[in-house]
Order: sequence, then structure tokens, then C-alpha cells
Amino acid sequence: MKDWIDTYNERDWQTTTDGTVRYALLGLGWWTIDLALPAIQDSDLGEATTFVSSSSEKAKRLADENGVDHGISYEEFHDGEAADSFDAIYIGTPNALHLEYAETAAELDKAVLCEKPMESTVERAEKMVEVCEAAAVPLMIAYRMQTDPAVRRAKELIEDGFIGEPVSVYGNNSQPLLEMNPDTDQWRLDSELSGYGTSVMDLGIYSINTTRFLLDREPLAVQSQMDSYSEAFDDVPDERSGALLALEDGIKMVTTDSQNAHSDTQLKITGTDGQVELCPAFHGKAKLHLSRNATTVTVEHESFDAEDEMREEFDYFADRVLTGSDIGPDGRHGLQDMRIIRAIHKAAESGDVVKL
Repeated sequence: MKDWIDTYNERDWQTTTDGTVRYALLGLGWWTIDLALPAIQDSDLGEATTFVSSSSEKAKRLADENGVDHGISYEEFHDGEAADSFDAIYIGTPNALHLEYAETAAELDKAVLCEKPMESTVERAEKMVEVCEAAAVPLMIAYRMQTDPAVRRAKELIEDGFIGEPVSVYGNNSQPLLEMNPDTDQWRLDSELSGYGTSVMDLGIYSINTTRFLLDREPLAVQSQMDSYSEAFDDVPDERSGALLALEDGIKMVTTDSQNAHSDTQLKITGTDGQVELCPAFHGKAKLHLSRNATTVTVEHESFDAEDEMREEFDYFADRVLTGSDIGPDGRHGLQDMRIIRAIHKAAESGDVVKL
């Protein structure tokens, strides 16, 4: 097995080390301030120059506190204020608000890095793709797992035949949302802002998208069940969710997710000859476990946390923007995840198999 794990090209995607992409950050919650901003500041090819929030006073205050040059309101952003100070936008607002900012970015000829899921519904995601393509502005969906070294190494091994032919996948992603944020009025529990639900949209998407990336296979059909029991989850159908997906080439995938459970993340792919497992997988510090011929090895090329993963994500995006290269997780890639999530919800509502 040693021959399978000795070599690893950490930044196999990098094509340039020159230039800077200046970002306007939209949606100044904890994720943006505590994770996205430090990731940009630590990146090789990025700089945060503009904060955009609900009021210019809030944006300017946070900009001053964090050493960012400009702070403007959403209204001022739509009016084009400070547009000369940034080259791209990062959208970290609630899901249902992504489209309007991407539309303005397209009008301003700015590249777009949009958090996942890319919008609240398939239809709005389709509109985002259409708008950005019509304006010829780059659109990337922020799948940080695709630039995590452990995930990229797993992909190399799978493509090199380490597990043989892929047979099955198990993914789980759960967290105690209300322990992290006790506000029961938060947007993740509001269907008008979150979209189809909360657990699959916010957590299940990790297992789904990372599997699509690792195996380069798409789901063809899905069965699912979901329930909400706690009062705080009355407005969303999927406090707990489980789905069975049939992928291309006969691969079967089970995915389970909950926003009201003990924190746990894993992704296990089993093949005819071996197995790769990420555990933990999605909440930072991803660790790769390999099994083949009765031997198991844990590989830790890097113990990246979420901020490190985001640094790689921002540098990947900047690399593509600066060189005009194709983006892997582009808008159409993100749109496919939205269609899969919609199918999971439809299958739970109908009790039937839903084809994609």
C-alpha cells in the first residue's frame, strides 16, 4: 500500500502565482467574518477591500474593525458604489438572497463566488447561471471540499484504481444547530430564506457534492424519507433526513443528515478492491483512512480546518479568474446539486422514486 500514498501534488490546480483578486464580501455574519475573511487575508491571490451589509453604518464599522477599506450597504452595492475597488464578490447571505447580488455583479462585470447551496430553488439557481453566462462573468459555487488536500488525494487514489470499481457510498453530516445558534428565528429554520429545507440544503449537500466530485458520477434516481419533530423545525420538513441514491454505473449511495443531532461527519466509498473514508469529513480537519488487502492506513498530509479549506478555495477561484481558466464547480455544477436536493424533497413528499 505504501506505493499508493507516498506521492501527492497538493495544489495540482494552480496555474499562476501572480496577481490579486479584490473581493467585496456580502453578508457579514460569523461565517464571513470569522472564516472567509481570514481565509482571504491568508491567501496568495486575494484581498478583501469592501464590506457590504444591511446598512452602510454597520458595514463601515466592521470594515474599520477588520482593516477593510470600504463599507457600503446593499442598496449602495446595487447602485454601483465602490465598484472600482473590487474585482469579484463573495456571497455569504441566506440562500434566497444570492440571486439578486449575482445579478448586480453581472451588471458590474464582476466575478462571482457564491456560497452553497447556490440559491433557494432550482428555478432561481437556473436564473443565476443564465445571468452570469449572458454577461460572461465567472461564477463559482463555494465547494471548499473540492480543494481540501485529503479529498483531492482520495480522488487521485480512486481514479488510479485503489478501490477497484466503486460499489457503494455512505455519507453523514449532522450538527446541533440550536446549540451553535439558539435563535429559533434564524434563517436556516425559515423556509422562505433557506429554500427546500434545512438539513439537506445545508448539510446533505456536502455528501452529495463531494461524492459527485470524487466519483465523477451523477445520481439517476432517489428515494428518501424526512421528518421534523422539534417545534423549532416546524417550518422546515427535514430536521432528520435519509436518502438512497442510485448513481451511474450501478453505484448505490446512502446519505443521512440532521441539524438537530450530535456533530458527526463522514464519507465512505467502498469498491471491489478497497475503501476510502473521510472521517471527520466536512467540519474541518478532514482525515483520510484507506483500506486495501486487509491493511488500513490513516493519511494526514495536512490537518486543514475550515479556514484553511476556504483559503484554498479562494486561491483556486482567483487562479481561475486571473488566468481566464475554466472553473470546476461552476454554476451548472451547483445547479445539478440543487436539482438533486429538490428530488430528495420530492421523493420524501410523494413516497415514490424520483428520477433525475
